[in-house]
Amino acid sequence: MINGSSVRKSAHPIDRQFLDRWSPRAMSGELLSREELLSLFEAARWAPSAGNQQPWRMLFARRDTPEWATFFGLLASGNQAWCERAAALVVFASRTLNSYTGRTSVTHSYDTGAAWGYFALQGYLKGYVVHGMEGFDYERTRRALAIRRSSEWWPWPRWGARRHWRCSVRSFRLERL
Repeated sequence: MINGSSVRKSAHPIDRQFLDRWSPRAMSGELLSREELLSLFEAARWAPSAGNQQPWRMLFARRDTPEWATFFGLLASGNQAWCERAAALVVFASRTLNSYTGRTSVTHSYDTGAAWGYFALQGYLKGYVVHGMEGFDYERTRRALAIRRSSEWWPWPRWGARRHWRCSVRSFRLERL
């Protein structure tokens, strides 16, 4: 496995894990369990957020489930080519309204970005590939996954086991956005 720190150099001292985390496109095709995926969601749950509102929601489909076809069909064809071996596809969405005031939240995307970062870093620490992408049909995604207009959605991570030769919330209930 290639470590990013062998080719990346930081301008200032940082922990090696930030240099080693990278987003390769090669995946083994190995199926990973729901429990393995939930550990990434658990890491995201601990991300900081304004007022501890945790405005992010994640919708996902594992490759071995009926929902996979819906999620996969929303991807741009270029992304379909390299996501076919992913173990799961995850959509991050964030509530745009402040849950305390009902007004537009100015930090929802910032907070959801923190959750995505925790998700991606936990995946790296567990030895998985977690790769964000923006190549999907945003409006079709909103309709197909019934995401409310008071939410925004973010580039999808795909998640899976690394190819060996080479070197993605207060509870886990799925809520309708």
